[in-house]
Amino acid sequence: MDKFTALKVFVRVVERGSFSAAAARLGQSPSAVTKTIARLEDELGTQLFNRTTRRLHTTDFGQEFFERCVQILADLEEAEARLARGNATPRGQLRAVVPLSFGRVTLSPELPQFFERYPEVSLDLHYSDAAVDLIAEGFEVAVRTGNIADSRLTTRLLTRGPQVTVASPRYLEKRGVPKVPADLLEHNCLISRFGPEWSFRDPMGQPLLVRVRGNASINSGDALREAAVAGTGVAQGTWWLYRKDLERGDVVEVLRDYAIEGSPVSVLYPPQRHLPAKLRAFIDFLVRITRGGP
Repeated sequence: MDKFTALKVFVRVVERGSFSAAAARLGQSPSAVTKTIARLEDELGTQLFNRTTRRLHTTDFGQEFFERCVQILADLEEAEARLARGNATPRGQLRAVVPLSFGRVTLSPELPQFFERYPEVSLDLHYSDAAVDLIAEGFEVAVRTGNIADSRLTTRLLTRGPQVTVASPRYLEKRGVPKVPADLLEHNCLISRFGPEWSFRDPMGQPLLVRVRGNASINSGDALREAAVAGTGVAQGTWWLYRKDLERGDVVEVLRDYAIEGSPVSVLYPPQRHLPAKLRAFIDFLVRITRGGP
């Protein structure tokens, strides 16, 4: 038996004073209402009504039960209303994990806009390049680079673009502009944590690897970017990492005709039938601040 439905039927019978009046209010037949009350009495093991040919009265237990039912149903309605309001207006804390470079370059500078727009949302942000199990570690959303193979998660593409090779105007003025990938052998190249083999494609579209060398090996994407902006040498990375530096002219893209497709950036979250408003707002915000292309 649907207990909440039975409680609603019971309350309506008491309020209306008869099975037939309650049935009319509920849009049910009098026999259906009568059967619901009978099943409820059987389950409770007590009589709720004293029935006469002319009137229907609650027993002492029935009256006490009625008062409790009214409170229970009122609490349920309030809880449903709170959920509806909460899902309409983004509010509450959201746990998210994002890559270090994405977080510093793309997300952090835009956070004032987010909090101005969604003042009732607080973010518990974790900046990490390590693989994270969202479900096991209690994260509600993550940003990740590369191709995602976790079928347990819903994945939405944020942005993609080429793998760019960049250097500062000051460096290029001093050392010259490489025209083909092989020219990098004459340049000081900043080695990332992905190693000294840089990927390109030749004019026929075939893969082309160049083993570069330089005087600095840097395992932080942010530090590598800052070193390139400072004029230390040539660097390679995803377009989204350098896009603001490119817009400002702090670095210049070289070897554009040889660039390959870079790793996509995606947002991931556990599948849900109804996204909480706070999660929907954060995802939409990520889409907005990463939209556009190279």
